[in-house]
Amino acid sequence: MQHIIHSTMLNTSNRGDCMVTRISGFYKNSPEKRLEIIAKQLNLSTEEKNTLLGNAGLSVNVADHMVENAIGSFPIPLGIAVNFKVNEKDAFVPMATEEPSVIAAASNAAKHSAKGFFTSYTGSIMRGQIQLTNVIDPYGALARIYENKEEILHRCNAQDPTLVSLGGGAKDLDVHVIDGVAEKMVVTHLLVDTKDAMGANAVNTMAEAVAPFIEKITGGKAILRILSNLADQRIVRARGVFENPFSGDKNVQEKFIRAAELAEADPYRAATHNKGIMNGITAVALATGNDTRAVEAGAHAYASITGRYRPLSHWEIGEDDSMIGSIELPMPVGLVGGVTASHPVAKVAIKILDVESVEELAGIIASVGLAQNFAALKALAGEGIQEGHMKLHARNIAMQLGAKNDEMDKVVELAMKQGKISYDKIKEILLSLQKNNSNH
Repeated sequence: MQHIIHSTMLNTSNRGDCMVTRISGFYKNSPEKRLEIIAKQLNLSTEEKNTLLGNAGLSVNVADHMVENAIGSFPIPLGIAVNFKVNEKDAFVPMATEEPSVIAAASNAAKHSAKGFFTSYTGSIMRGQIQLTNVIDPYGALARIYENKEEILHRCNAQDPTLVSLGGGAKDLDVHVIDGVAEKMVVTHLLVDTKDAMGANAVNTMAEAVAPFIEKITGGKAILRILSNLADQRIVRARGVFENPFSGDKNVQEKFIRAAELAEADPYRAATHNKGIMNGITAVALATGNDTRAVEAGAHAYASITGRYRPLSHWEIGEDDSMIGSIELPMPVGLVGGVTASHPVAKVAIKILDVESVEELAGIIASVGLAQNFAALKALAGEGIQEGHMKLHARNIAMQLGAKNDEMDKVVELAMKQGKISYDKIKEILLSLQKNNSNH
């Protein structure tokens, strides 16, 4: 079964060595102008540009092949985070999200990290679990499974010779005896290198194929045969140095660190802290057609792996009032197979990212999560989180009320000056503005 294409078969790189993502005033341009800037640097075709503009995106025919009972599609805004440099390579980062201020915050945070972000990756190992019940001698069964390891791995790899030929496949076993409510269960973990695929299909196929053999040598009954989304052997780490982000203001810097410390000590804060991180991570995962639920589940499970829910990032004060941030989490994403290969927008998003391996993709996603976290903590330590949100909230209300493009900025400006953002207030401002314009 062919679940994977090797990264060397991908041809995503279309840029020149002079690509620059630190573009002053990028947000001030129209969507069409922003797209032209991206398209010029990445040589996007007319068809690819039309796909991003919504003129040739996900058709109902394609949707019908992706999910059951399809009746259409649900568009999500797609934006570009700029200013990112990851492992000394500039990157435009596509982000799909409906939440205001997320893309702006990531872009602004990346600008503070002059040297960019640096990442490391443990590899693309995923776990497949085979649960056994009705085992008379659980610890004896555990031993017999290990005794037959080579045969188990051979049977697994026979399911996907293409993956094996590319250096992937089942590499090892990890067997556990787990206390259930009624009995001890024996759970075999298949450790599978899925290379540049997320790997769910490959892992699940192997688990199902080898389960009868494991039943035979243990005398047990196989129940679950499925991958685990706690991808603790597929860890990505990112680090960034944010240079003097508070302009020497020790008070704000102190509040930033105290806010980060609360997340370490308090799971109620840690949940919101990590949600902010996932604002960025999920947006990139979604834009590239990856399984956002798998990424989210793995991240939050990893945050709890010590037995207490903790933040995924850490912050320290460096030289010259810099802030040093680091992040560590599982990153079960892929570049081939699944939606990444079938969704027209996801394919263009991957081309924009200009990545050639899942390691590169994972590093960029983690860097965006760290940037998002920095932006949130900086806002909380300074003016508060609401200012950027409320500007976009005001814009959304004005749009709902039918404000024209040339009215939108003025409505938002007046609403922010008056310090009250509500449906009734925006309506009042818009009607007053329209009345004044009609009188002139």
